[in-house]
Amino acid sequence: MHPPISIRHLSKSFKPQQVLHELDWEVEAGSIVGLLGRNGAGKSTLMECLLGLRDVDAGSEVRLFGEDINHLSDATKAKIGYVPQASDLFEWLTPRQMLAYFKALYTYWNDAKVDALMQRWDLPYDKIISKFSGGQKQRLSIIRALAHDPQLLILDEPVASLDPAARRDFLREIVDSVMDQNTTIVFSTHILSDLERVAMKVAFLSKGKIVHQQMLDDLMEVSLQVTGPSATLAQLMPIKVFQMTNLSDGNIRVLGQWNAEQSVVISQCSDLRVEHLSLEDLFIEMTK
Repeated sequence: MHPPISIRHLSKSFKPQQVLHELDWEVEAGSIVGLLGRNGAGKSTLMECLLGLRDVDAGSEVRLFGEDINHLSDATKAKIGYVPQASDLFEWLTPRQMLAYFKALYTYWNDAKVDALMQRWDLPYDKIISKFSGGQKQRLSIIRALAHDPQLLILDEPVASLDPAARRDFLREIVDSVMDQNTTIVFSTHILSDLERVAMKVAFLSKGKIVHQQMLDDLMEVSLQVTGPSATLAQLMPIKVFQMTNLSDGNIRVLGQWNAEQSVVISQCSDLRVEHLSLEDLFIEMTK
């Protein structure tokens, strides 16, 4: 079975800036992946290239469910849901009219889910969308994306306009989608507490590439920042190095992943300082 997302050598430039460079990425079915990167790192560009909304540079290969992004079948297109960062709703319509329009484009439409979410999020069917608040428009975009029960859901900062209660409700909804339907979800967010609540994996985008992807629990368990004399650390280098910094006092600081045996030895070295970092700390260090 083909993975929902398979990317090889993806490059995208906006002359003269190279935003994505020879990027490789694969996402397994049924996973929830949080995409992390600093402002301007190219997260939105990556998602738009992934969906065929932007042309890519020569030599790039993007496949969804095994099909080339430029030649997706109607059946594969029907598997995909997308919530962009900026609202693209038909704001001159009411939700009832807009949802009816999109329903006609799909062979399957979950009316029960739409009704349940409209009621739960207190959205009126017959009010002109342009009169909705930013948070209401974001909720409506999410409902539209979930209505056909997609197998792949791409979310670009989906909760930016939502209050904490609405964010939690939405996150519960996407987790339920994965549990019930094996949906694959990729979402970007700057609210790391939300990501920690639902993501199975995290992928770090930096300097035009996915520099690391890993199960979130594993990442947090084995990632350490260790500071001490280079002579000591030379004997205990991690199995994967993320960052290494020479300090002015002659010590070095290494951020990486150590195996269990190394971690025990490190903890017993009196001349080493060991820090377990938060996801925020790891995000800052790994996207420098």
